Amino acid sequence: MTPVELSRTVLHAVRRAVDAGELSVAVPTRAVVAPPGPGGCGDYATSIALQLARPAGQPPLKVAEVLRPHLLGADGITDVVLTGPGFLNISLDRAASGAGLVSEILRRGERYGYADGPDGRVVQLHCPHDLRAVVVADAAARLLRSQGALVRVTAEGVEPAWTSVLGVAVDAVGRAPAELPVNVRPVPGPASAQLLALGRDAGRWALLHPAPHDRPRADDQHLVQRESNPLFRVRYAHARARAATRNAADLGFTADPGPVPVTGSDTGTPNGTATVTAPLADAAPQLLAALGDHPRVLAAAADHRAPDRLARHLVTVADAALPFLPTVLPRGGEKPSAAHRARLALAEAVGAVLAGGLDLLGIDAPDHL
Repeated sequence: MTPVELSRTVLHAVRRAVDAGELSVAVPTRAVVAPPGPGGCGDYATSIALQLARPAGQPPLKVAEVLRPHLLGADGITDVVLTGPGFLNISLDRAASGAGLVSEILRRGERYGYADGPDGRVVQLHCPHDLRAVVVADAAARLLRSQGALVRVTAEGVEPAWTSVLGVAVDAVGRAPAELPVNVRPVPGPASAQLLALGRDAGRWALLHPAPHDRPRADDQHLVQRESNPLFRVRYAHARARAATRNAADLGFTADPGPVPVTGSDTGTPNGTATVTAPLADAAPQLLAALGDHPRVLAAAADHRAPDRLARHLVTVADAALPFLPTVLPRGGEKPSAAHRARLALAEAVGAVLAGGLDLLGIDAPDHL
């Protein structure tokens, strides 16, 4: 079960409770599901009971108690635990939910996490004559469009090099009327010349990865190809995922989503299910959780005009993927098995998420590094 499917399942539970006369509320159009916060448990949590408490005229915990049995009856949900004032913490059938998530990502490709179509929102972004503000507005517009909004970007000034080197695009340049104030104003970055010298990809990353209130750096650390550089880790994980597909084709097998064994390849075990160390055993679940969180991160980054949230999320995905990717292919005398095909499908899902996320930031995702 993907996060989108789980959100729909939560709304169906509300609908069933309303139809049964247990709640008297209008069924909302959206239910937010996210990884549990402090004190939570399970795979995902939702605050839908807190959202419905006031219109239902009941305490949030009572609303949560009403919804719990309706969620427990849904396919793919193994447990629902109430915590705090009324949070519903949901545990999923991990084998089924993991395979379903990977299938959904492969079906959607780089557009995984995008809205299904326009949502009717019209958003105007206006920024000052500042390089970082223009780049942030450009990336925020990409994110908003991915979530179904119609976006217009204007700036009080744009230098030609900002477009030719960093690829920024605005719809109009000039002072806006008084009723349209500046609404994209991050802390300015270093001198434009320093950032432009980094080139498009590293320059945009240098401006987008830090939070808006943090001052970005424009040094050569954004260009080095080593683990200390977050951009390199993201692009390297993407390149490794793409390489897995090419190498699997050379070995004569393709991806097939399925349960990913919490194990790794071993030359002494022909089925590829040897026990591995704890860090590697945790890699696949952590990676699935990060991939499953991608739609929520895109929506939040768009709502808050905060592309830095997406940049940091891509680092999280890459850091979860890098320990996993070496387990994808058979080793030594192993024959490709269902486990290898499932791992390859997960690797291809990683490639799709990283490529799609980098594209929204306006950054290239090369297949070779």
